[in-house]
Amino acid sequence: MSISSGRKITRIFGAELDKLVTLPMIRLTLTVTFILNFVIAAAYTSVALQGAAGTQSILDTGLASMGYLQAGFIILGILAACSEYTGGQIRTTLTVMPWRGVQLSAKMLALAMITIPAAFISAASGVLYAFIMLEGKALMTEIDTVILTLAGATGYLTLTALLSAAVGAILRRTTPAVVVLLSYYFIVSPLSRDWLPEFFPDKAGQIMYMRHSSSELNVLPPLQGAAILMSWTLVLWATAVACYRNRDA
Repeated sequence: MSISSGRKITRIFGAELDKLVTLPMIRLTLTVTFILNFVIAAAYTSVALQGAAGTQSILDTGLASMGYLQAGFIILGILAACSEYTGGQIRTTLTVMPWRGVQLSAKMLALAMITIPAAFISAASGVLYAFIMLEGKALMTEIDTVILTLAGATGYLTLTALLSAAVGAILRRTTPAVVVLLSYYFIVSPLSRDWLPEFFPDKAGQIMYMRHSSSELNVLPPLQGAAILMSWTLVLWATAVACYRNRDA
């Protein structure tokens, strides 16, 4: 009995989601990322309590750990894309699901389904901790700004994970992908802060959750920053699909 294309796609998505949810390294990465982010957010809050950081808003303090938090989501995306290559399981996957473009797209969608709640909880936990500890001692922010900022932070981390997964799918190896992306995000980009334009993925993406800040970073509207980061993600995803479909497993 033949199965409709829609049913096949649904089954492929379910299989990809099940693989990511049950992968021990995915759960470990999410757990370690949350714990380390909370510890770093607590450290920044402690500094703010002592007045060493001057007068900051709750959001500035709660999201000060975002630069480190993104590393966990970069690794998450790479693991999601490269885990099946480690032990050769990718051959079994492609035997069962020969629609390569659909299979990779389903994996990206499944990764987004996992990343969105994880990103929101991670970002919100730092803001909530800062709010509890700094209430009355820091500049307060309107609730609608908090919601929009957390939505931007969630979107940034999710798109960063998807972009990293696309790079991982292109390189097919965990270590090279980690080295390339972490080198860019933590070495190349910071060192080129004064001349690298805001049209690169990390700098455009940061605008998504720094809408409340008066820093010079906000030279573009948040939606434009989101569009730029999404464009980078789509281009890399399309490249990953093209490579995936035209080379051996």
